[in-house]
Amino acid sequence: MNIGIANDLPLAVEAMRRAIALRPEHRVLWVAADGAQAVDFCIAQPPDVVLMDLIMPKFDGVEATRRIMARAPCSILIVTSSVGANAWRVYEAMSAGALDAVDTPTLADHRVADAAQPLLAKIDQIGRLLDKPAAYQQRPSAPLTRGDAPLIAIGASAGGPGALATILGNLPPDFSAPIVIVQHVDKAFAQGMAQWLDEQTLLTVRAAVSGDTPQPGQALLAATNDHLHLTRHGSLDYTREPADTPYRPSVDVFFHSVVEHWHGDAVGVLLTGMGRDGAIGLKAMRAKGYQTIAQDQATSAVYGMPKAAAALDAARLILPLGSIAGELTTIIKR
Repeated sequence: MNIGIANDLPLAVEAMRRAIALRPEHRVLWVAADGAQAVDFCIAQPPDVVLMDLIMPKFDGVEATRRIMARAPCSILIVTSSVGANAWRVYEAMSAGALDAVDTPTLADHRVADAAQPLLAKIDQIGRLLDKPAAYQQRPSAPLTRGDAPLIAIGASAGGPGALATILGNLPPDFSAPIVIVQHVDKAFAQGMAQWLDEQTLLTVRAAVSGDTPQPGQALLAATNDHLHLTRHGSLDYTREPADTPYRPSVDVFFHSVVEHWHGDAVGVLLTGMGRDGAIGLKAMRAKGYQTIAQDQATSAVYGMPKAAAALDAARLILPLGSIAGELTTIIKR
């Protein structure tokens, strides 16, 4: 993979160079010393992935990500001194289109290979996203019975945190449907993202744990690197299978489990994100008679997942982000 580095700290740049040098299939395409350079370099020499710091001169990592996604979209991995200490900025960068985040590796000579592994693992994961579509076979569906409050099943990836905040923030406090969200996010900051989303809405948002059952007026967020799914008893659980999908947690896995195990009505919503995850599952939801919605191109930070859904005719409605909460409210009132 061709890799761009955006970081103004020489020690951090050298640590990333050494990590990348451990993999002969990767090469550093360029190094930008500030956010403005990163934008210019992405336009002039588009990389496969940018390793983006959060704190830089001119444009910080959030603004640089936003401008890159607007002018020269590419995969962006936030690499910062401490993901935990900068969680709020990480969520802002992901809202702008960044895919993931990881701590900057260290330069300790006797531990270079060990220190490089988290960064290289994230780069490998992004490489799989670029090269592989989701492969998940539809399973037989259970009989559908209409319940009082449909389950709102939402999938999102790059740009998702901001899109989710917009939708949840625009739902009324008496919204009576249960909501389950699968956002491509590392478990290291899934709990923090749930807390951040909880602050954006009058509803309750928290991380989903095994054994939870979807409840009206509550949004549950997938919070591990395993796949969230509904069991035949209607409760939530996590599974490692399918193990080879590049998307973890997978939107397709959850959507298919809704088709198989949810015995009421449901609405599938697929938001901004890179790749194809969720498109096949949304198609299965539509085939079962559920309402399905995909975000439109104009308001998507990354028009990948909803584009794949549109190509499959998986979405009954294609809506701008600002209209989705209103449509969900209308569906619930009906």
